Amino acid sequence: MAAAHTPRESAHAAALGVRQALGGSFAAISKWERELGKLRVLVNVGELADGEEEFPDDESYPVHEFPEIVDFLHEQWAGGGEPSAWVERAEEPPGGPVPTGAEGGGCVNPQRVAALRRRGRGCCVVAPIVLHGRAWGELYVARRTGEQVFGRADADFASVLAAVTAAGIAQTERLAEARRLAFTDSLTGLANRRAVDMRLDEALELHRGDRTVVSLVVCDLNGLKRVNDSRGHAVGDRLLERFGSVLSLCGAMLPGMLAARLGGDEFCLLAVGPPADEVVKVAGELCDRAGELDLGEGVAVGVASTGDPIGPVRSARRLFRLADAAQYKAKAARSGEPVVAGRHGGKDDPVVRLADAPDRRTGPERRRFRR
Repeated sequence: MAAAHTPRESAHAAALGVRQALGGSFAAISKWERELGKLRVLVNVGELADGEEEFPDDESYPVHEFPEIVDFLHEQWAGGGEPSAWVERAEEPPGGPVPTGAEGGGCVNPQRVAALRRRGRGCCVVAPIVLHGRAWGELYVARRTGEQVFGRADADFASVLAAVTAAGIAQTERLAEARRLAFTDSLTGLANRRAVDMRLDEALELHRGDRTVVSLVVCDLNGLKRVNDSRGHAVGDRLLERFGSVLSLCGAMLPGMLAARLGGDEFCLLAVGPPADEVVKVAGELCDRAGELDLGEGVAVGVASTGDPIGPVRSARRLFRLADAAQYKAKAARSGEPVVAGRHGGKDDPVVRLADAPDRRTGPERRRFRR
């Protein structure tokens, strides 16, 4: 689990480990989705029955079918005890059901018993997974019909394994949150420059391999300094947030488009795959919507796409320079429409030539092109 990069990978590693440790034929990890009142299966491993998938899209069960989650577990914890695992059997042992808690429990849940029989399993051990003092989900391990039934010692071991699983899940969630913060702009919630750089490098690898169209839309929000100076930085932040929402909305018009804040009043959209004309259309929509904001003075937008005649694009720096040069021209002309590199004379386009010129600018604008 320590090597997992995603919650799904973590759950998969846990399920494989507990199945082996408990000698089961099948194991599953499920999560309690409180807001939906469902127990959702994240992963199934081992011998899968008909209808079971390793990573199910939507295998979930109403929590009211599992009263031990919402009633029994909470009753047990209320007295200060720790949650413990229990055993379910497909068939009653000689002499009738074993009382709950004795030898790992007995047939206490009709839904689980029916599922065991339907899937050819003789018994299962169920252990709650607890995170931050609350029931997060459950660990479930089953054995085939005819194999030795789980006992109290197995249930106790399952409780220990559930605690280890919970620690692994907590670590994965912390790492996922750290990765999210590392690639997210804290003010707008959009991707940040680091995320753009990574995605753009990957996109240009595709472009070099199969000529996938890669397009970059660079935006400079007009009027932010005036708003900050006249109305305060809190209002300026509100303008950035509102424009971020507009950018996100426009980015959603094309599948997989990444909306990002590069820093300060600079934003961008990155598209991988869609034709250049579609990207330019989105950039035009962005100009129109930004002009309707009650704060600021619209936006200057430049577009550079490998789908246009802009010459070879061998690096992310090159595409950024082209898009930025187009945006610089849009700002100088106070254009209410995007300026597109390569659309006014191909390789002799003034924007392309501007991007090819030696960069004599200083300060943050120059540093932005360094990689």
